[in-house]
Amino acid sequence: MAEIPDAMAAHVSVENQFPEDLYEAMLMFIRSRQDMDQYRLMQAAVASFLFQQGCKQPVVVRHYLDGIFRRVPGVGSKNS
Repeated sequence: MAEIPDAMAAHVSVENQFPEDLYEAMLMFIRSRQDMDQYRLMQAAVASFLFQQGCKQPVVVRHYLDGIFRRVPGVGSKNS
């Protein structure tokens, strides 16, 4: 797939089944973070796993770093 600057990345729907206790922990985590939803959590988790396993593809590194450094709007800005 050719890189298109400033274009939204293609999305693929993935279905998975979690153990109930892991799902409940995920829900509690998401509810405690205003900048998080189930999609962002899964993107960050997959990118983190791939990066930690040695995948150095630029797109994986970008998603990994976005997951670490993404800021909450208004938090830490000079206007707040």
